[in-house]
Amino acid sequence: MTADHRTVDLNADLGESFGAWTMGDDEALLEVVDRANVACGFHAGDPLVMRRTVRRAVQRGVAIGAHPSFPDLQGFGRRRMELAPEELQAMLLYQIGALAGLCRAEGARLAHVKPHGALNNMACADEALARTVVQALQAYDPALPLLAPAHSALERAARALGQPVLLEVFADRAYQDDGQLVPRGQPGAVLHDPDKAVAHVMAMLQAGGIVTRSGRVLPTPIHSICVHGDSPQAVQTARRLRQVLAQRGWLAPGAGVPVA
Repeated sequence: MTADHRTVDLNADLGESFGAWTMGDDEALLEVVDRANVACGFHAGDPLVMRRTVRRAVQRGVAIGAHPSFPDLQGFGRRRMELAPEELQAMLLYQIGALAGLCRAEGARLAHVKPHGALNNMACADEALARTVVQALQAYDPALPLLAPAHSALERAARALGQPVLLEVFADRAYQDDGQLVPRGQPGAVLHDPDKAVAHVMAMLQAGGIVTRSGRVLPTPIHSICVHGDSPQAVQTARRLRQVLAQRGWLAPGAGVPVA
């Protein structure tokens, strides 16, 4: 353990079922993670799923974050869209406000906001889009943390505008040398093997930064580790990761549910 060692927590994208369609094993993941990024209805989720996910997170002491996206149910929020800044900000506020209302009904409040899918990926690389996202969050609550990928335009925009920011890395995704994720369509972009995902995370924590596919290290603080909840191996990966992080002293105390 190095002198500048810091602890981290675990987060996962949850509440991504809607109607008769089920995505992921939220019940199992809520027993493992510290933060739940709850879908807000635009890429997945519906009002009933959202409320039930919030309620279960509260019961398990898991912090709740809004996980807003482009309006893309058919594409699971993973298709690129070009929206005017005013329109996108209104869509983000709509989604954040909806989940915040359900949190309040269940005796909790939002702990963070994390954009989803294509919106997140595009805002990580596009400085203007990142600024639009952060400005929407500031309009809602200038004290609410943004959970953003490390080494991203979202991180830079949050710091420039004075919005609190928590930096995450992905357990199950490979990185390019510029700090962006390897596109999902490329071989090796998604780490399906839980042991490889754990090794990937531990390499980054020990190196003190993102470790890219080529072996380059991009120094950065790391506050949270994300496991994608829609992956078939998500529960196994999260459990194994939590076990190893706890054994090696990297795991922070549970983030907890802020009370409304």
